[in-house]
Amino acid sequence: MTARARAKWRPTLGMIVFAVLTTVMALPLVGLVFFRLYENELVRQTETELIGQSAVLAAIFTQEAEALPNTVLGAPIVHEHIDLPDSPYRPVTATLDLSDAEVLGRRPDAAPAPLPPSSEFLAVGAQLQEIALRTQIVTLAGFRILDPQGVVIAGREERGLSLAHIDEVAEALKGRYRSALRMRAVDQPSPPLYSLSRGTQVRVFAAMPVFVGDRVAGVIYASRTPNNILRSVYGERRKFVIAGLTLLGATLAIGFLFSRIITGPIHALVARTVEIGRGNRAALRPLAHHGTREIALLAGSFIEMAERLHERSDYIATFAAHVSHELKSPLTAIRGAAELLADEAGAVPGSMSQAERTRFLQNIITDTKRLTAMLHRLRELSRAESQPTDGKTSLVPIVEALRRSFPMLSVRADGRSGEAVAMSAENAIIVFSHLADNSVRHHATELVLHVSRQADEVRIEVRDNGNGIPRAVRDKIFDAFFTTRREHGGTGMGLAIVAALLRAHHGSIRMLEATQGAVFEVRLPTAP
Repeated sequence: MTARARAKWRPTLGMIVFAVLTTVMALPLVGLVFFRLYENELVRQTETELIGQSAVLAAIFTQEAEALPNTVLGAPIVHEHIDLPDSPYRPVTATLDLSDAEVLGRRPDAAPAPLPPSSEFLAVGAQLQEIALRTQIVTLAGFRILDPQGVVIAGREERGLSLAHIDEVAEALKGRYRSALRMRAVDQPSPPLYSLSRGTQVRVFAAMPVFVGDRVAGVIYASRTPNNILRSVYGERRKFVIAGLTLLGATLAIGFLFSRIITGPIHALVARTVEIGRGNRAALRPLAHHGTREIALLAGSFIEMAERLHERSDYIATFAAHVSHELKSPLTAIRGAAELLADEAGAVPGSMSQAERTRFLQNIITDTKRLTAMLHRLRELSRAESQPTDGKTSLVPIVEALRRSFPMLSVRADGRSGEAVAMSAENAIIVFSHLADNSVRHHATELVLHVSRQADEVRIEVRDNGNGIPRAVRDKIFDAFFTTRREHGGTGMGLAIVAALLRAHHGSIRMLEATQGAVFEVRLPTAP
């Protein structure tokens, strides 16, 4: 019964390639999902920059406020943000997170101040105003500098107005740094691509308290819109379209090459298997296009296997014809002799002499023996072609077995007789026993096995001193059923069995030129 893979749904190679290419094309789009991580990093970066710029302005504010006479400062505060009370450092870190932070509404407008700022703080604000404007030219950040009551003392049109009602400013007036995300005021409509980004719709506000001693002297209220790559993307949209088309073209080209290099040759190989299965021997040829090395190896191995199967089929057909022919002759002789004896038994007694009767019976016995020998050789040939190919041995035990089986032969081995070959002792005895039997049948009295090593092979030269083999029949001696001694009981199977057994062990045999007797060269792989 033919072994088949368990029936279940399996994706085709084309489907897998399509899925891979689609995934590759979708990677840029999938990247947009993770774009928020980058946006959040931009928000954090913006807040960190505002902290640094505000800290510098706060330091200048503190220096100026300390020199003011009769300065009215805010209430005493506790530095809650300080983790190490004994450390001289007062680090302020960014806290905003675009992914989960609440985005507040637009910054409330400034309100009238309950009390006007003092002239001293207005003087400080005037000095800081110029620094803030120069800083804004480079950093694009907006600054509002507030006094201890939250009144703007530097900030263009909002000077003199109060921002104390804004949440982050109110916290800063208590001595705690606060930041917030608020909807930004847009004077012009944003490009359509901006709708994909949350970061383009917000503005970062940071309120940094200014300390003189342990009291609040004011607030640096800074704001800036985070940097956003969508502006660059939209500005270079044509280039991105070209890049997308290029990516699409490259994907299609890869798909075409894959079809040409992989799926095409595989389909051709499948079609070739169908033709070979139908018995079309013209299909036993290489593919026109293999595509890859692996497919070339696969196709070559398949064609080679198919050729061997066809050769095996031809061999079986030829072998069956030879067997039929070889069995037909003795069976015909036996039947003829038996019919004559049967006719004589039914006729008048004495019509066949005793000598004739004995000759016919002897013919029956001889042909029966020949049939028995032939069947024995056929069984040996079948075993030779299906023998296990594992095991290893040397020529030393083989020579001893030949001496016991063929006492009429002087058997010896020279050279590297201890070299191990990749064949079991049982199979090696079968090979060399047939060669020894062939020597005995050609009247040899001496058999010499010369062993040598060549690379990864063991070469065994088998030489006898018999009558030799005629040159005219040397090309046929390994053919099954070919024999020059048919009248002496030869079956023509001995050397065929030797060749088959050696071939099964990846070895070989051939006949060499000799001035006396017969010389065979046997090659076998060395034992691992």
